[in-house]
Amino acid sequence: MPSTAEKLNPTRVKLTVEIPFADLKPYLDKAYKEIAESVNIPGFRKGKVPAAVIDQRFGRGVVLQQAINEAVPNAYNAAVTEHKIVPMAQPEVEVTKLEDNELVEFTAEVDVRPEVTLPDFAAITATVDNAGDVDALVEERIELLRERFATTTEVERAAAEGDVLTLDLEAKQDGETLPDATADGITYKVGQDQNMLEGLDEAVTGLKAGESATFTSTLVGGQFRGQEAEITVTVQKVSEQKLPEVDDEFAQLISEFDTVEEMKEDLRKGAEQQVRTDQLADARDKVLEAVIEQVEVPLPESVLSRELEARRGEVQRQLASGGLTVADYLANAEDEEAETEEEFWATIDTRSEQALKAQVVLDVYADEHSIDVSQQELTELIFRKAQQNRTSPQDEINHMMEHNHMPEWMQEIRRGKALAAICADAKVTDADGNAVDTSLAVDPIEAADEVTAEEQAEENETDA
Repeated sequence: MPSTAEKLNPTRVKLTVEIPFADLKPYLDKAYKEIAESVNIPGFRKGKVPAAVIDQRFGRGVVLQQAINEAVPNAYNAAVTEHKIVPMAQPEVEVTKLEDNELVEFTAEVDVRPEVTLPDFAAITATVDNAGDVDALVEERIELLRERFATTTEVERAAAEGDVLTLDLEAKQDGETLPDATADGITYKVGQDQNMLEGLDEAVTGLKAGESATFTSTLVGGQFRGQEAEITVTVQKVSEQKLPEVDDEFAQLISEFDTVEEMKEDLRKGAEQQVRTDQLADARDKVLEAVIEQVEVPLPESVLSRELEARRGEVQRQLASGGLTVADYLANAEDEEAETEEEFWATIDTRSEQALKAQVVLDVYADEHSIDVSQQELTELIFRKAQQNRTSPQDEINHMMEHNHMPEWMQEIRRGKALAAICADAKVTDADGNAVDTSLAVDPIEAADEVTAEEQAEENETDA
């Protein structure tokens, strides 16, 4: 089918496609057959109504319209392939010429992936934080294991640091109890940061079972989050916690190892892997940021607008699920740099736009390097999604088939593999100037989930 392509701007193309009637005939025959099988006309058996009778009864135009509607998508896809464009949205189609028994002509304007000139990835540089302290991480994990297997004994003395308490909390404002900020039977360890109320440690230290104290603090949850209230805490029980000794017996209790040295060595291997993974994840992000800074990626305005809207909607749902407004979040988020709602949403928009540009760059790289996806890689992604979502692999397969996600998930893997290759070419150093080996910087399957996190907003909105 003859077609031409006109570039309207760097991200929009107008296709003009002709469908000769010889190519339209199979669709016309199908349309006549379907209409014949759906109508009852005296004197004719169902399904055997001649075309001339259908034209007389319903009009030739009805048949042509049905045939054209079925023919256009295939003709459009053929033109897209012929002119090697990559649509980023649905086309706007208009039939511009219809000459019966001669040809049909239509135009399709569509937002397309821009042409992108990739940089020399070997010249890309990035700096990441130094790898974490392995020894400190091992000790932290050992302490967590000791906590898990600790024993507690109820005592009659006053509460002290390290004790485990059973508490009742009652919050009041202007003498009125706040039901949403009142709870009984809370387990609390003195001296351990548990994101509880500021001043709670000081209030309970020195109290015995049955004793109470009152203090003023800012509420950290519920509908009164961020508001000051008068808090009355009552200690119901004081228990002394005894941590197990770190010895061979402990190693045998919490692991498959016979000695504490073997246990620590295994923990060290895990800690080394963790700090390595954290540093390489940082490298992945920094390399991708550096690439985006060097590449001009014009984005279709409508595509970007939909992406920003979907991402904003996702953020709003996440905040609402926690009973928060943006103002609440900004008042309590320690790592958030934005100070106003306008700055917060501007940051969200910028990240969303950068994520969309990253997807374009990775797609171009994958195409230029003919990156393929194997069945095994798709299977690994399905198993990873099942683990993350706490579902079964079969559940994820069913979801994929029901929502036709296979092409999308295959594209995720291609992007992950592209990012792995780009990171392997880049030069990354830590804060001390030491080279960081990025040859295995990214697990392509893991990256498949993370690279397209912004893209999932639209799906999440639909599934919700």
